[in-house]
Amino acid sequence: MYARSTSITGNPDTIDACISFLRDEVMPAVTAMDGCMGLSLLADRDSGRCIATTSWHSEEAMRATEHEVSPLRARASEIMGGEPTVQEWEIAVMHREHDAREGSWCRVTWLRTEPSKIDEAVDYFKESVLTKMEETDEFCSASMMVNRETGECCGTARFESRAALDATRDTAKALREQRSSMGDVEFTGIDECELVIAHLRVPELV
Repeated sequence: MYARSTSITGNPDTIDACISFLRDEVMPAVTAMDGCMGLSLLADRDSGRCIATTSWHSEEAMRATEHEVSPLRARASEIMGGEPTVQEWEIAVMHREHDAREGSWCRVTWLRTEPSKIDEAVDYFKESVLTKMEETDEFCSASMMVNRETGECCGTARFESRAALDATRDTAKALREQRSSMGDVEFTGIDECELVIAHLRVPELV
């Protein structure tokens, strides 16, 4: 399974307009494309950041649709007043304790490692991060996406409420520090966002 993420940071006042555009225009168009499984959208209303992710049956299907997706991305950028960052991924882990629900909250962790160390990063996520998150209250799901060419990775943990997300902040920080001490990994960013469109439709992958 593969995914394409588009991250835009723009005017916080445009968040609702962007959500409506993705729900009403982008999602019907993209999910009708060959090989598309679904779409999700994360939003941070304070910073004006949105992260849209589409899921695909194959890498070939994902890349074949770039010319169709590009005008939709340009329109979203225009609405928000920000430049998009586009990344393509292999979905390495997808685990759900509960089905995705709009209004739940996610912590997205961006990191980079050597391409040859990708499998080690995935193993740490499964054995340490996922195991620890499963012990916390209101944990819902976790996923990890990787780019084996660049060494970039994106891990996401989802919780039932903002309060539950907040309660795991110290645990997540400790896990990042533990992984950093092992070497070969650079953490490049953290986003905490509301899940405003829940339609990714990726099966269990652990």
